[in-house]
Amino acid sequence: MTGRPDLLIAGGGPAGLATALYAARAGLDAVVAEPRPAPVDKACGEGLMPGAVRALTGLGLRVPGHVITGIRYIQGPRRAHAEFTHGPGLGARRTDLHGALHRAVLDAGVPVLPLRVTDVRQDATGVTVPGTGLRARWLVAADGLHSPLRRSLGLHAATGGTPRYGLRRHYAVPPWSSCVEVHWGTHAEAYVTPLGPELVGVALLTAVKAPFTTQLAGFPELSARLPPQAAVTSVRGAGPLRQKARARVHGRVLLVGDAAGYIDALTGEGVFLALAGARALVANVRRGTVSRYETDWRRATRRHRLLTGALLRACQRPALAPRIVPAATHLPGLFTTVVNALA
Repeated sequence: MTGRPDLLIAGGGPAGLATALYAARAGLDAVVAEPRPAPVDKACGEGLMPGAVRALTGLGLRVPGHVITGIRYIQGPRRAHAEFTHGPGLGARRTDLHGALHRAVLDAGVPVLPLRVTDVRQDATGVTVPGTGLRARWLVAADGLHSPLRRSLGLHAATGGTPRYGLRRHYAVPPWSSCVEVHWGTHAEAYVTPLGPELVGVALLTAVKAPFTTQLAGFPELSARLPPQAAVTSVRGAGPLRQKARARVHGRVLLVGDAAGYIDALTGEGVFLALAGARALVANVRRGTVSRYETDWRRATRRHRLLTGALLRACQRPALAPRIVPAATHLPGLFTTVVNALA
């Protein structure tokens, strides 16, 4: 690292670490500021879609996990199934994913400093973090869903609609499917991800504030497969999920990952979008075309924003939500096309 790195990356989650890796491979100097020790856990569905698997492979990373072959929607007796047509996905513990990224960043020679960045000063040639002596050409805000930097810079925008939250727990039971199962309920969806020979992850996306076990009981078929004594982790939560940023570029500050904006976890693309955003950000810094990053981010996330937004609006409307799985069942070709467009 030189005296003044090209990128100071605030946040050492997947988006920040991927930005550091892409930067190192582009010949840019980077430093990551992350106060939490690795590996960092987080409430998430832990299903990596095929696009994310390809991106991680392109970075030379091998993440342990369970192969995912497709997506299955379930609502009572109805089933809709879509196989991935462009390679498999991967069910991987968040800690395993983070650990692989963290080791790769250290192996690339990128320093990871135990610091939390919540404020920044900018001028014509760079950014400075008050009280630390850190200065860089650009600051990357990769500090997560509730990004303090996004708020401190006045980039946080209000969101409409009913807030949604995510809850996650692991069960020591053999996976009964190689698909991610999405169980549709009245007020929530339950995502079941195979993670290993004797491990599944269950994530609930809900607008109802109630304990995990109470909400899981709303899915009797699924709950019967998950005896309470098989739970091997405590419940983790996250939310509200929907977050908006007014812009991805603010002077010499660039937003990436969840800090750049987030719609919902409905389609499980968070890691893929973080990697795509990191790649676009670094490419523009390297070319000296930072003003194009906003356009490239919008292009890279457009399909996700349109399809996920439409699905979220449908599942929040009482007249439409019960029709999602029947429609997918009656139109299997369209369902497969949409799943693979997102995946």
